Amino acid sequence: MLPISRLVYCSAFLSLALLAGCQGPAPATEARRVFRYNQPESLSSLDPAFARNQANIWATTQLYNGLVELDDSLKPGPSVARRYEISADGRRYTFTLRPDVRFHDSDVFPGGKGRRVTAQDFVYSFKRLLDGATASPGGWIFRGKVLENAQGEPADTAFVAVNDSTLRIHLKEPFIPFLGMLTMPYAYVVPREAVQRYGKDFREHPVGTGPFLFKEWDEGNAIIYHRNPNYWKRDAKGQRLPYVDAVQISFIQDRKTEFLTFQQGKLDFISGIRSGSRDLILYPDGSVREDFKGKFRLQKVPYLNTEYIGMQQDPTNLRGDNAETGRALRDKRVRQALNYALNKPEFLAYFINNIGLPGNSGFVPASLPSFSAKLVPGYTYQPDKARQLLREAGYGPNKPLRLRLSTVAESKEYCEYYQKKWAEVGVQVEIDVNQGAAHGELIDNGRAAFFTRSWLGDYPDAENYLALFYSPNFAPAGPNKTHFKNGAYDRLYEKARLEQNLEKRYDLYRQMDRIVVEECPVIAVYYDEVVRLTQNNVQGLTPNPMNQLVLERVRKD
Repeated sequence: MLPISRLVYCSAFLSLALLAGCQGPAPATEARRVFRYNQPESLSSLDPAFARNQANIWATTQLYNGLVELDDSLKPGPSVARRYEISADGRRYTFTLRPDVRFHDSDVFPGGKGRRVTAQDFVYSFKRLLDGATASPGGWIFRGKVLENAQGEPADTAFVAVNDSTLRIHLKEPFIPFLGMLTMPYAYVVPREAVQRYGKDFREHPVGTGPFLFKEWDEGNAIIYHRNPNYWKRDAKGQRLPYVDAVQISFIQDRKTEFLTFQQGKLDFISGIRSGSRDLILYPDGSVREDFKGKFRLQKVPYLNTEYIGMQQDPTNLRGDNAETGRALRDKRVRQALNYALNKPEFLAYFINNIGLPGNSGFVPASLPSFSAKLVPGYTYQPDKARQLLREAGYGPNKPLRLRLSTVAESKEYCEYYQKKWAEVGVQVEIDVNQGAAHGELIDNGRAAFFTRSWLGDYPDAENYLALFYSPNFAPAGPNKTHFKNGAYDRLYEKARLEQNLEKRYDLYRQMDRIVVEECPVIAVYYDEVVRLTQNNVQGLTPNPMNQLVLERVRKD
């Protein structure tokens, strides 16, 4: 295990003992009262305005709350708002706040006691998200959706505190997924006093309303949270949440070391199984090997993540080999042939032990309720069909097709498999490996003609995936990485955004996904799955398709 700062570790648990002492007699701190998880990826901020990746999202989820939250079936429900109403025209959202939600005790408040959360705190938090000085990447959840002024910026009346307990949000037009977007950490409430006191350093001095209180952060080594003794939530028996007394986050970057630490019982769960450990733990069919049965619990659920290969449709910024690749990929028959040439079930079995489902439907993943492989049939492995399409496009022995595929080091082995399958139908592909940041920049700026990518859902609605093909959303400003443009698609997208009838909206989503299948600007390789390994004594930690980490109801026996 990587070293954890002795000072942080000891001071944190000394503080925990003192905290327990302040609440009355308590047994000595035990491992079963501390939930320990590892964060291999970089964690940059504990400010929810910067919760743009899993590391930041998991860490801030323990400290803050929003107006609404997702239930186990990924439906939005009450949180700080005890109830809400949506007007008949879908443009006005009215939230009534609970009276018992308080910010954590902190010296930013008079007497060090956390005050009650009011509607004005949400107005402040939302406007802060949109303020250019904050430089938050999360302003998009409101921009283009809430009421705007003549300059096209969110209006002063977009967020209104009617009184301390009533908040109104006004949209310029109905947007059905809006309530789900408000469950995102970007929309968590923060106190003005803490932001003004700490400024940019609020990232490491968080003050929230959540089940745990921030205690220590030794960057790169450990973060320690303590139980919030005044948390407003209780369980069905009236017991105040959370159950555990502390959370310890470690930062072990090496996945093999992480798994060894988990085996030693020094971590309570790990998320995802990387290639170094996958074959050790799982058979190719995805079941647990005999050596590990009973030693921990393995949980798999569909994930809001589609792994795909994109094909740039806009030649504007393509140069050299990418320009040649882009020219070939603007022929739909070529794009379809490349899709038919991949044996996706074989790929899943050989490379990721069947963690995931083959992308044999559209772009929308199987974890969403609008998904239907029957109503949106996609591409299966048909190499003869691929060869036929390539011939029709004018390629063959006398005119070979050569392409350049951009990827990152972590996906190189996968790309070598794709390369092999494409070679079998007569397509020669050169693999161009880039650093992650450079790879993303190439794609966002339209300089990669053929590229690997994934889309992890921000909120549980198919609109979030289908937005990748709406022409006003061209990257880099929007998520349309391929610069796909189709008039019929755009009209369906605009209609679906306004449709309040659930089944009618799902039908529109499927119509759009069928266009994506037919035009093939992307190859959906597979729909991912959340995989978690959990110690047998951990109760109440259940995975969901958003891969959220919610620790307020977790127990350790």
